[in-house]
Amino acid sequence: MEKIKLSYSGSFISQNKINKAGRTLQKEIKGMSLASKKGYGNDKASINLPTDEKALNNVIKIIKAKKALNPEYLVVVGIGGSNLGTIAVQEAVLGKFYNQLNPRIKILYSDTVDSDSVQDIMGIIEPVLKKGKNIIINGVSKSGGTTETMANFEIFIRLLKKYKKNYEKYVVVTSDKGSKYWNLALEKGFGTLEIPKKVGGRYSVFSPVGLFPLGLIGVNIDKLLEGAALMRKQCLNKNIKNNPAALSAILLYLNSKKGKNIADLFLFSNDLESVGKWYRQLMGESIGKEFSVKGKKIHNGITPTVSIGSTDLHSMAQLYLGGPYDKFTAFVRVRGNKANVKVPDFKEYSNLVDKIQGKSLEKIMNAVLEGTKAAFRKGKRPFMELALPDKSESSIGQLLQLKMMEIMYLGFLMEVNPFDQPNVEDYKAETKRILSGGSF
Repeated sequence: MEKIKLSYSGSFISQNKINKAGRTLQKEIKGMSLASKKGYGNDKASINLPTDEKALNNVIKIIKAKKALNPEYLVVVGIGGSNLGTIAVQEAVLGKFYNQLNPRIKILYSDTVDSDSVQDIMGIIEPVLKKGKNIIINGVSKSGGTTETMANFEIFIRLLKKYKKNYEKYVVVTSDKGSKYWNLALEKGFGTLEIPKKVGGRYSVFSPVGLFPLGLIGVNIDKLLEGAALMRKQCLNKNIKNNPAALSAILLYLNSKKGKNIADLFLFSNDLESVGKWYRQLMGESIGKEFSVKGKKIHNGITPTVSIGSTDLHSMAQLYLGGPYDKFTAFVRVRGNKANVKVPDFKEYSNLVDKIQGKSLEKIMNAVLEGTKAAFRKGKRPFMELALPDKSESSIGQLLQLKMMEIMYLGFLMEVNPFDQPNVEDYKAETKRILSGGSF
């Protein structure tokens, strides 16, 4: 299996500083290696998801049962870590236009209590149910108490019950074993899939959270996990040069120490945009902390942003190249695209834009990326680059595993807990207070 390659000659960080930070990180690499041998015993537990055969077999069993119902749609009801990873993999592997390409099973995501959005999804699936055809509802909530998810789940259950007498066989609940949501699912006879308790939502893409919906719509989840397992092994390497997660964490950390507190993931593939949105949550919730692990108030954070090449060069490049020196960019390129589309060799168009006639779009995109990197170097704008072999399941599995372990290492370097999100509970508590009749 071909691996992702990391290059960092444009990072403007000396090798001596990288080596020094690498020595600091050895303790955490050792801790990560120990965690890889202990199943789901601590907060780093998610690194063991790619090799959990029991969980995979449970997922495959339910996938087979639900495929036998011949559903036309799968509706994933979840928010944040409960669906961002699924969307990221689906779009990267199957493309943004997956539903429009007439697959056997289409997929929709209900991740907001925006009434217009929910109504639109209902408008799509109700005619299917009216025709006597089937849909699957996959409710995903680790805690089982997410306000938005439970509201939408109840709405879709009501719609399902309207058209299906034995509606419960069309429902799968993914949650912590023993949560109120889990217990409700057992009581109602819904299918259930367990999220290991020590696996946080934003680290859960290789758990049943992602594996069930992805496997149901045809993603090769075996290959996805195989790529993740390969990258996990590489990212436990004590040699920093051969450990891309540790190395990228060090580059982010050292650049943040130089005032580069915005990390832009610049993805030169349109289908990878949702990978950026997934990573935005991963970094934002993991690194943005009020307190250090020692209890000191630090208000720490690196702000994650997402750019798409070459689209955002026509909206953001002026800021990136002429604005403040407060950003560190990670370019992501794909070496092998699925399609080979060429510009026609029309001579009469050469006076509009010369030198593109007869060239492939991939070659033009690569020229744009190389030109962007040259401009970044010239302007002393630091960056690193990740080169993916392709957008196959194995490559995307590698990428997501790399990024999750990168954030764990970055949390260690920044002396924050990358596994909790205490301040998120503030808005949740206030929301529930208001819904219970409290004042604004």
